[in-house]
Amino acid sequence: MKNGNRFALIVSLIVLVGFPILFLIVSMYTGQWGYLVWSLPPSFTAGFTGLILTLNTRKKERKGA
Repeated sequence: MKNGNRFALIVSLIVLVGFPILFLIVSMYTGQWGYLVWSLPPSFTAGFTGLILTLNTRKKERKGA
């Protein structure tokens, strides 16, 4: 896996998992669950899109090598 693909994979996983956890902590601290609810769709959309594109690129690189 090239270095750029590894970085893209790490970033997409952070967006997919890390951001909802961050907003969960903020929501628990403030008591306003809207932070978590409104952060989930963009986080999952961006995270899954990045993850799918990165994995497809990785698969193409394996076939070519």
